[in-house]
Amino acid sequence: MAAFSAWFWNERFWLPHNVTWADLADTAPGVEYPKAGHLLTALPLALGIFAVRILFERFIASPSAQSLRIHPGVARRAQPNAVLEKVFTSITKNPNSRHLDGLSKQLDWEVRKVQRWFRHRRNQDKPSTHTKFCESMWRFTFYLCIFIYGLQFLWQSPWMWDTRRCWHGYPYQVMTPGLYYYYVTELAFYWSLVFSQFTDIKRKDFFIMFIHHLATVSLISFSYVNNMVRIGSLVMCIHDASDFLLEAAKLANYAKYQHLCDFLFIVFSVVFFITRLVIYPLWVLNSTMFESWAIVGPYPSWWLFNFLLLVLQVLHLIWSYLIARIAVKALLRGKVSPPWCVCVCVTFLFPPSEIILTLDCLFCMF
Repeated sequence: MAAFSAWFWNERFWLPHNVTWADLADTAPGVEYPKAGHLLTALPLALGIFAVRILFERFIASPSAQSLRIHPGVARRAQPNAVLEKVFTSITKNPNSRHLDGLSKQLDWEVRKVQRWFRHRRNQDKPSTHTKFCESMWRFTFYLCIFIYGLQFLWQSPWMWDTRRCWHGYPYQVMTPGLYYYYVTELAFYWSLVFSQFTDIKRKDFFIMFIHHLATVSLISFSYVNNMVRIGSLVMCIHDASDFLLEAAKLANYAKYQHLCDFLFIVFSVVFFITRLVIYPLWVLNSTMFESWAIVGPYPSWWLFNFLLLVLQVLHLIWSYLIARIAVKALLRGKVSPPWCVCVCVTFLFPPSEIILTLDCLFCMF
């Protein structure tokens, strides 16, 4: 174990040349640098956030949904059947005609009855509109609050206005309480999403989102350990800027306020385009790749950090392409009225409420 720890925490990987972990041991009074042990605070905080979410959904989100006439729906449950349940869980949830004929003969049921059983069984696993409203309201509340906090904190931080200050004196940059709370709260929230995936209703994108949450946790933790928290705070704020708008649009969609939904989605689209495809590459990537090279110089973890940020930008481009393709299909099918064509062109071909549910699988606060 000691050998593995020494290999993993190799100073030549994590730190710039001529810098050691001992140099970052808080030798001066009142001076504290980021340490890996600080990240352990996020785990109990994540459990606390998870508990707050349960209380929030029960006592705030659920009554709000019912006031909007979004009541908890009780899906019609399929009658218990061991044979069909085994097929459903281990073979297929959408049996083809060959499977249907075989099951029909085995159970002495009509094919339509077998089809109906599978339809009811699939519907059991789908979250109701009430459940989705409560989840979106929780995410909207958190994203909005953390974005306001992050923007207020960064507004007073010199590196927001001059990104070169992210690297002046690096890695000897003191961890301030405000920056620490911002980082640990974001990290704890994504840990709470990892935990909640095992208690929430299982969805088609379970493994995709699970990997996504772990990747986000890893990126936040990595930037904290090697004290790239200044540029990391900018990355988090940029991504928080559009996430709460998407959740707000979904809330309006669930409440059937379509005009409000469409308006919010257009605002989200514009903000997403500006933050993810303009500000992020021109502001953040420019600083991490070029300004840091000139001020600090490259070293192994610097290469890895920039590689991860570039992968993130590739994901932004892929998501934008997918959304644009969905928008074009919506236009070709005639589901978007002519006035929306102008809005679609202006907002990078983002459609209104027709594709919001599709976006649930594409966006989750990267």
